[in-house]
Amino acid sequence: MSGQELLFLLSGLKWTLALSAVGFVGGAIFGLLIALARTSPNKTIAKAAEYYIGIFQGTPLLMQLFVVYFGLPLIGLRLDAWIAVAIGFTLHASAYLGEIWRGAIQAVPRGQTEAANALALKYWPRTRDIILPQALRISLPATIGFLVQLIKGTSLAALVGFTELSLAGKFIANQTFRPLVVYGVVGILYFLICWPLSLYGARLERKFAAASR
Repeated sequence: MSGQELLFLLSGLKWTLALSAVGFVGGAIFGLLIALARTSPNKTIAKAAEYYIGIFQGTPLLMQLFVVYFGLPLIGLRLDAWIAVAIGFTLHASAYLGEIWRGAIQAVPRGQTEAANALALKYWPRTRDIILPQALRISLPATIGFLVQLIKGTSLAALVGFTELSLAGKFIANQTFRPLVVYGVVGILYFLICWPLSLYGARLERKFAAASR
């Protein structure tokens, strides 16, 4: 593989990382709101959040990307591939992170909430200062695991014309007629990103498991 071809792959990798970052950060912001809505004492808000999560967990990510990229133009909203896939991945990530964090919030010992109530703390100070810091710590291994899946899932963005790592690999493979070499390099690049994150998530999981004994 020539230096120019490798640079093109690295350019695709740059967009893979950018899409992963945008999807994860946007998903984290909206996912936190979804998690709070899901655990809200208001049954209507909690049920709406449950339906939202169900829709995105119950449908393929590829279909969600198609709906955003091809569906929105039908109502007059034409988006380029970058904006469309960023929105699609943000919505997808918000549902999964919202459910992960919902479970973590509910895993915080009930005594913490009861103690906060005894101190007359209102909902937001109690949630912000007592519940969320513990919940986010509990959720870290699962959150990192989802980030790994999100990075690998960015390859689906190629199907709506977004040039990330896998599509860059396809272009080079078609030009050089060496798909095994090209996709081998692509796989190595994905591995170098995802493997350290997976190890870190597993390490955190073991650490928290030992601390809870």
